[in-house]
Amino acid sequence: MPPTLATLVYPLIAALFYAFGALVLKRSSELGVGLWRTTFVANFIVAGLFSILWLFGGPPVDRDLLWQPGVIAMCLFVGQICQFIALEKGDVSVAVPVFGLKVIIVAFLTPFIIGDAVGLKLWGAAFLSVLGIAFLNKKDQGKRPRGLAITLIAGGTGAVCFAIFDVLVQKWGPHWGMGRLLPCIFWINALFSCGLVFRFSAPLSAIPRPAWGWLTGGSVLLGTQSILFVSTLAVYGKATSANIVYASRGLLSVLLVWMVGHWFANLEQNLGPSVLRWRLAGALLMMSAIVLVIV
Repeated sequence: MPPTLATLVYPLIAALFYAFGALVLKRSSELGVGLWRTTFVANFIVAGLFSILWLFGGPPVDRDLLWQPGVIAMCLFVGQICQFIALEKGDVSVAVPVFGLKVIIVAFLTPFIIGDAVGLKLWGAAFLSVLGIAFLNKKDQGKRPRGLAITLIAGGTGAVCFAIFDVLVQKWGPHWGMGRLLPCIFWINALFSCGLVFRFSAPLSAIPRPAWGWLTGGSVLLGTQSILFVSTLAVYGKATSANIVYASRGLLSVLLVWMVGHWFANLEQNLGPSVLRWRLAGALLMMSAIVLVIV
């Protein structure tokens, strides 16, 4: 597949898998798994899935460069923690648009870390994408966001960490090879996740039996989309344009909630008219950003 087409198709498929995975994991959370146990189990399942990439081979691992996957894994792990803090302490309608800043940060960091120029078209698409994410997560008036300061700080820090993760994978991926760098990153991230055990509200054995199916299924979906998206960055680069297309997961999540949310006992289908208008506007902005990248 031509690189230009690959950086559009694979992130779009990854965005769809992410949207489904989020719905499935949301269901497992409602069944009492909890945020930290979900993260722990998901990270180990994802690490197992990324281990498959080792079979694709690659150049010999240079032990002197093992710090590179370590740095990327640290960015991933810190980004996850910041994301979870923002979601735990604040409103999703505030946190998720802040996470969307990653698109802008990737566009900003790419020239400095990699040296690739980012054209005005991609800058425009990045801003449209972030604005679209904000509209997609707009809620009715009358409720003051809780934990606004910590949400903005943690969400912004998480967006920076995820952006650095994407750009460094693009920078170091060609030297390591997809079958070496990516498994190392997610193995290290799984080791970091062992520290989350101290945050568990109860041991893993206390997770309700019905929740395990949802937790495992959601983790596999998220792991599969991670392989698609991160492998695209490692093989083809183009982190900015890939992130803009990947940001369509916000639009896809809304569509899936409306269309099949009842399959997952999701209660977000009953939206007010003002929320519908905001999300339709966000959908148009998201599509405009994607069209800019394609054209």
